[in-house]
Amino acid sequence: MSLTYSASRDELVEYDKQHLWHPFTQMKEWTDGTPLLIARGEGNYLVDVDGKRYLDGVSSLWANIHGHGRTEINEAIASQLQELAHSTLLGLSHPSAALLAHRLAQLTPGDLRWAFYSESGSTAVEIAIKMAFQYWQNLGRKKKTRFMSLREGYHGDTIGAVSVGGIDLFHQVYGPLLFNGVKAPCPYRYCQENDIPLERGTERLAAEVDALMTAYADETAAFILEPLVQGAGGILPFPPGLLKRIEELCRRYDVLLIADEVAVGFGRTGTMFACEQESVVPDFMCLGKGITGGYLPLAATMTTQRIYDGFWGDYQELKTFFHGHTYTGNPLACAAALASLDLFQTDKTIENLPPKIARIEAGLDRLAEGEQVGDVRQRGMMAGVELVRDRAGNSAYPVEERIGHKVCMAVRKHGVILRNLGDTVVLMPLLSLTIEELDRIFDALENAIREVCG
Repeated sequence: MSLTYSASRDELVEYDKQHLWHPFTQMKEWTDGTPLLIARGEGNYLVDVDGKRYLDGVSSLWANIHGHGRTEINEAIASQLQELAHSTLLGLSHPSAALLAHRLAQLTPGDLRWAFYSESGSTAVEIAIKMAFQYWQNLGRKKKTRFMSLREGYHGDTIGAVSVGGIDLFHQVYGPLLFNGVKAPCPYRYCQENDIPLERGTERLAAEVDALMTAYADETAAFILEPLVQGAGGILPFPPGLLKRIEELCRRYDVLLIADEVAVGFGRTGTMFACEQESVVPDFMCLGKGITGGYLPLAATMTTQRIYDGFWGDYQELKTFFHGHTYTGNPLACAAALASLDLFQTDKTIENLPPKIARIEAGLDRLAEGEQVGDVRQRGMMAGVELVRDRAGNSAYPVEERIGHKVCMAVRKHGVILRNLGDTVVLMPLLSLTIEELDRIFDALENAIREVCG
């Protein structure tokens, strides 16, 4: 059944331009164009109000896993809606929240057995930051107030998440609002700048982190990172083994480890969680985006018995975690998440990824032959294609030319939706995409680069 809108297409465009402020968008530029109005989703495709179909090459901002309009998730939401749309978790509970917490405790690595819900990746990170800070305060370790993170990291847009972020373009303007932290080098860029092959960068980077730990561990509450690959920084992979070395340093120096798996979790790197690939068990794991299959807003901050015990006590001790949201653990979102986890099993989602990952690698190798492609990067189902004016000199396009944006607009003419991070075009396809659909995305991108860059 399709929705019937009370406004024409032209009216909807005008309402958008007159009243809707879009995220990460310069609105002066936006109002000069015509918005692409997506009316529905069908499998791996998005369909606009005129009926044109587009392959969803960015998983609706890295969230959708199994495709749009999956009957199993739709029916789970509808069934839950007949029972309970919303009830607070402050002083009450409900079945879908309890069931999902149990499933997540079974699914996540190690002793991550406690789930604290929120609505977005940013808030999942904010909760981990506040929990890590208060944990040490509750234990009487009052000096442990700093946070260590990586340059070019992105953990969301709330103030705490921005404070541990490392992308100047997004974060610099908010400097006066942020708390001070310690920044370790961006692993990928560090290897580039020091002419170190990525696969040989682990020891040098571990030494950099070790030096920071030596200087700041006594006042550092936690180290936060995106495991294996920095997403919004431009799909920047880690050297192999670095994640494990950072975990070992955190244990040695008694610093908590926060793994932000919001973008990289639920199969994006080829395993259910990125931490699995190096047998890392963090103190906190932040989950979002794909947790509901990309259907409803939900996030979870998973943590261990050790952290939970740090908040245990009589009320008058004031060790309670005084934090909560109105829609924390919304029943509809939890029902969607449970259905999504079932689909991982019935569809064999993770087991079916290796040939798709190999096809992405082959597509990137083909694109890398182009004169305007300076670098290609991949980790599992996440890929970035960096565009340059001159590959020989690796010279960048001027910012005002907005080449990455123009390429993503050109891709739409070929029935594909992609999104850029500056002049890096990001491919983050649904895990349900077929090999043939992946080929179509690469064909479209190759043609768009040729059309825009010459």
